[in-house]
Amino acid sequence: MSSRAGATDRTAAGLKSVAPLKRVSVILTEPVSVFEFAMATEIFGIDRRDEGYEPFDFRVCALHPERPLVTKTVTPFQIIASHGLDAVKGSQLVIVSATPPRGEHGYPPQIIRAIQQAHDDGAVILSLCSGAFLLGAAGLLDGRPSTTHWMYADELQQEFPRTRVDCGVLYVDDGNVITSAGTAAGIDAALHLIRRELGQEIAIRIARRMVVPPHRDGGQQQFVDLPLPVDDSEALGGLLAWISDNLAEPHSAASLARRLNLSERTFARRFVAETGATPHKWINQQRVLEARRLLEESDLSVEQIADRVGFNSSVVLRDHFRRHVGLAPVEYRRRFGQVHTA
Repeated sequence: MSSRAGATDRTAAGLKSVAPLKRVSVILTEPVSVFEFAMATEIFGIDRRDEGYEPFDFRVCALHPERPLVTKTVTPFQIIASHGLDAVKGSQLVIVSATPPRGEHGYPPQIIRAIQQAHDDGAVILSLCSGAFLLGAAGLLDGRPSTTHWMYADELQQEFPRTRVDCGVLYVDDGNVITSAGTAAGIDAALHLIRRELGQEIAIRIARRMVVPPHRDGGQQQFVDLPLPVDDSEALGGLLAWISDNLAEPHSAASLARRLNLSERTFARRFVAETGATPHKWINQQRVLEARRLLEESDLSVEQIADRVGFNSSVVLRDHFRRHVGLAPVEYRRRFGQVHTA
């Protein structure tokens, strides 16, 4: 089950934990993405008895625990795992931390087998960001919905066509396999898992200690960088750039076809071939993108922005904006708008 805000019940999916969530193992593959590993450590690896619950048996596992692991940083440093892959056995939760994608057959087979065995033994498998690629290589995404960082979503879908990648959500809970989107979305997925397995109260305590919301609205599409297009298409004769400069004007397939002296059918065929979308869909996407820019950079009201980008009213803008971005315009501006001071 996919979730933008994390409302999934394992019992509703007909799944039960094989045992209470006590032992948690993190599998590291180098180069290690440091933030995702640190996030898992912060949530599952710290003794929080003063918060009223017992610490997890937290294990950091790697193929060669005696050898330092290189990190994915400009100036690499090293992490030494505390356990080998044999320590994964018996874990109720196995976290597959992020590492750059390297192809279906590019990961150490011992790590893939450890993930497969943990899944077969009934553990919940949680991938962080690009860790989803290891789950795909282990065959755990076949027939399941999944997600990963929006930068990698197309690659994950192409490499593992038997999964259904949703790049618009913060995480996907499919029972005993949970995949999270980019970077901080791993916090959302982990807190959701805590809430699912141990209850809302403990999830709130951890979130409060970390100074993060226990539950975030919206999906990762609000963070996707989608620049306005540069039109170098001879087939459309500069039309895309012209539309982008004239979003406030009414446009239709018929009026645009006349501008290029084409039949409406020929124009529609060329437009889809060049952009992958119908004129109506593409223009609405550009209007939303421009609205995003204006919400971030200007003091214009939502009504003024709606008029400037070619939507009939703030209501129409809000409907399209929510559909594409996952947030209302006012909320988007609150999160991403510049602070203007006199």
